[in-house]
Amino acid sequence: MAEAHQAVAFQFTVTPDGVDFQLSREALKHVYLSTISSWKKRFARIKNSILTGVFPATPSSWLVVVMTTMTSIYCRVDVSMGLIFRIQNYLPRSRYLGIRSRTLLSGMLFSTGVWLSGILLCRQTLKLLLSYHGWMFEPHGKMSRSTRLWAVSCSLGLGARGSQTGRPMGLDPESPRQSPESPLNPALAGGDRAAFRGTLSAQQVSDWWEEYIYLRGRSPIMVNSNYYVMDFLYMSPTKQQAARAGNAVHSILLYRRRLDREEIPPVMALSLVPMCSYQMERMFNTTRIPGQERDTLQHLSDSKHLAVFHRGRFYKVWLYHAGRLLSPRDLEMQFQHILDDLSFPEPGEERLAALTAGDRVPWAEARAKYFSHGKNKASLDAIERAAFFLTLDEEAQGFDKEREDSLDRYSKSLLHGYCCDRWFDKSFTLVVYRNGKLGANMEHSWADAPVIGHLWEFMLATDQFQLGYGDGGHCQGVPNTGLAPPQRLKWDIPEECRSVINASYQLARELADDVDFCCFQFIDFGKGLIKRCRTSPDAFIQISLQLAHFRVRRPAACYPPPAPTQRAVPCPPPGTASPAAALPCSERLRLFQTAANKHQLLYRLAMTGAGIDRHLFCLYVVSRYLGVDSPFLAQVLSEPWRLSTSQTPQQQIKMFDLEKNPDHVSSGGGFGPVADDGYGVSYIIAGENLITFHISSKHSSPETDSKRFGKNIQQAMLDIAALFNVPLKKMEN
Repeated sequence: MAEAHQAVAFQFTVTPDGVDFQLSREALKHVYLSTISSWKKRFARIKNSILTGVFPATPSSWLVVVMTTMTSIYCRVDVSMGLIFRIQNYLPRSRYLGIRSRTLLSGMLFSTGVWLSGILLCRQTLKLLLSYHGWMFEPHGKMSRSTRLWAVSCSLGLGARGSQTGRPMGLDPESPRQSPESPLNPALAGGDRAAFRGTLSAQQVSDWWEEYIYLRGRSPIMVNSNYYVMDFLYMSPTKQQAARAGNAVHSILLYRRRLDREEIPPVMALSLVPMCSYQMERMFNTTRIPGQERDTLQHLSDSKHLAVFHRGRFYKVWLYHAGRLLSPRDLEMQFQHILDDLSFPEPGEERLAALTAGDRVPWAEARAKYFSHGKNKASLDAIERAAFFLTLDEEAQGFDKEREDSLDRYSKSLLHGYCCDRWFDKSFTLVVYRNGKLGANMEHSWADAPVIGHLWEFMLATDQFQLGYGDGGHCQGVPNTGLAPPQRLKWDIPEECRSVINASYQLARELADDVDFCCFQFIDFGKGLIKRCRTSPDAFIQISLQLAHFRVRRPAACYPPPAPTQRAVPCPPPGTASPAAALPCSERLRLFQTAANKHQLLYRLAMTGAGIDRHLFCLYVVSRYLGVDSPFLAQVLSEPWRLSTSQTPQQQIKMFDLEKNPDHVSSGGGFGPVADDGYGVSYIIAGENLITFHISSKHSSPETDSKRFGKNIQQAMLDIAALFNVPLKKMEN
């Protein structure tokens, strides 16, 4: 129903002869189809919850309990221990209720009470099981008695309830997302509830983090916050740009449909416990709206169209026809219409998206002044209310063996492009290049990388292994030539607004030109060799990053990848992670193992809600609210994070066998530098023999050099591997 209110279904004018009505059949048709689609979605969710529910939370289980109770009553066996007859005494007496009817009604009330008590007991048991974190601290190959008992309980269906109900990567509000619920200072408890979401909110720490870290930032989000993800590394299913866009968009919409119907199984830990994430519902139909003091996230329950950008022009493409999702071939035809359009951008339209790349306050002011009425508001609504944003890029990108900087250029294109050809406020912008390669740019406030990674793996696998392509690289099927062509969005941008757009564009270009990117493949070994060294691949890479940084500069405070429950974990002390070259090999190996074990311990503590950064952040928010100056917080929070790292998840849903299809490894993704004199490093452990690194820094800093740091990472990886005396086997390109 997202677009229903936008359709002008009727117009009326008052004349001397009365009121003149003019109905729009097309608008009424869209309202009707949107209503039907909304109710279909509701019925699908009800059906799914009934079919996949867990005892005793299903209607069928309620009926079983009632029938069992009634049968026992007629067999003269009182299973209620007298409660049914006590309930009967409290029922109102009426001539319409005989003794048999009163007994039947009392039995049904008792059965319902038993059924509801079973549900509460199941929920409390589930909460108790999910609060157990001892399994994360078990040594490899061993398991304590308590953990075995917990695993058996989970396997019986209590702990795996989330996977059976089909909830995407999460459970109900009682899932183990750790947050402090102790009473706050009275001055705080009775204060601004809008700022603190109430002291009993199960998600309050994440809410604060979203509001105070992401949405209150006034600097550009293009390089400072947004991140990107790439296509397959070695192959491209087709060279046809419109066809690749058609299959990709259709695959993404299939994912959205499964998500709406709660058919996406959660990611499980040890195949038992669903990892919690409440962010997936905001993956689609979501836009960051600029504000004077803070931004907001606008999320719609549904959206039936797509916003498309090509050669400085914006289009609105309907995704449904007669209530049905357009086929990949139909979508390809729509996108080809846009590619074949030879019209020119309107004045100010070509660089309009630069408003989302610059400072937030000028964008908020321009939005309120120039885009709050008329055709500008209608066109902006079409973009902000779209399912997501699509850019049909005019460049060709991707990995090229003949060009050493091909992945560097690919990364920079996805991170910022030309600063005016991605809508950086959308939850994500799908970018499809002229040669059929693709990627995506994500706004960060609504979710972290694992969430979009889930969608991305589904899209790539569905595109390649299920939808496929026909002759000439076109989508399968026959297009419906009766579809209305894409709608070109119209703008009326005055000269003053163009000045604001150009100012945002110039600022964004300075930021983009300052980004120094190095993306490379590490092919000497992968997680296969690291596992043979009996150490964690993530700990191995994190310590390698510390060693690489230590050799060129000094130990760095490092912000590694967040744990699956969104708790960050600091690296072990740099001195532990940097063995001196003068020490014997055995001593260096011991120091490495000590650092790796410490890293694993901190990671596990973070997964259980014991990470330090959220706790320090909460102390900071409370101190600011109460006006308390804390020398401790001032010192701790002033420490720069010169090394910010992240790991791109791989094979979360396993829709194809990577070992049988090694050319279908993903390139991963990356982000911009967090500090002006620091590095942003992202890596993806792709299969057993490949690790791809994405390194960003700033040209303006004399202390950083992304390519130099990349070479240091390679050497650090080799040096640490040499401690284990394991032969290396390079991966063939």
